[in-house]
Amino acid sequence: MLPMKLLRIVIILLTLLPLGCTPSPPETPTTDTATNEATPSAPVATRVVALTSITADIIHRLDSTRLVGIAGSRLLDQNKAFQDIPRVSAGRTQPNLEKIVALEPDLAFGAVGFHDRVLEKLQSLGVETMTTELDSWQALAELTRRLATAIQADPEPLLRSYQQCLPSQPPPQEISTVVLVSRKPFLSPNKASWAGDLIGRFGAASLTAELQGQSPIKGYVTLSPEKVLQFNPERLILVNVEGENIDEFKSEPFWKDLRAVINDRVYLMDYYGFVNPGSLDAIARACEQLKLLYGTK
Repeated sequence: MLPMKLLRIVIILLTLLPLGCTPSPPETPTTDTATNEATPSAPVATRVVALTSITADIIHRLDSTRLVGIAGSRLLDQNKAFQDIPRVSAGRTQPNLEKIVALEPDLAFGAVGFHDRVLEKLQSLGVETMTTELDSWQALAELTRRLATAIQADPEPLLRSYQQCLPSQPPPQEISTVVLVSRKPFLSPNKASWAGDLIGRFGAASLTAELQGQSPIKGYVTLSPEKVLQFNPERLILVNVEGENIDEFKSEPFWKDLRAVINDRVYLMDYYGFVNPGSLDAIARACEQLKLLYGTK
């Protein structure tokens, strides 16, 4: 049985998996796997329910007329473009099957692990289903192509806009960095995560990139306080997770001895865009922060 605090962190991170980058109208994380892969010969989806905010955002930018239902999300609720689209869930709750069925979708798109049960039921009712697990920039591009194929839209304008978020030239990974997503336990992303893949593209030499561990969250490793101090990174990135007090990190005995703290190189990143892709606007904001942090262009 997981401790309650760790269980809460696991749930938060899992619900984040489905959420992307683009500064302009077409805007924008991942191993992308499908329950039923859409192929050129498959019927074109005309009524799509998106159970993650990132898939809803992408579909809306590709062809807003195809989107008939979305998951409740703070990110989407703040965007007026989504205000008239029916919600099939609220917060971190599971989607309401009856609400989805009432929308008569021909395609439902959800997140691996989190939406498996509801997608199984929809499949049994004859609804095409697809899933995603965003853990890299490449996966974001693959997801965009799959969605475009499913609704018969052109993905290229959106894919080109993604590149505006990245440095024009891949920077050398020279600045030692540790990212801490939570404090109890200390969780840090390795390279098999959205955050781990993202920071490497901006010049961070992540000290946890190659680590493997027993963390219950794929793409993350658990660190001891001693290990954090042993790493003693040049830059330390803390993640602002809703409901967590970021100042509690400062109470750790090792805090004042960290090189990043001594040199005032501790940075705060928002959970959405950096850990959980969330939306294309959230990803764009995270990329701008990282450009400033690592001096990339």
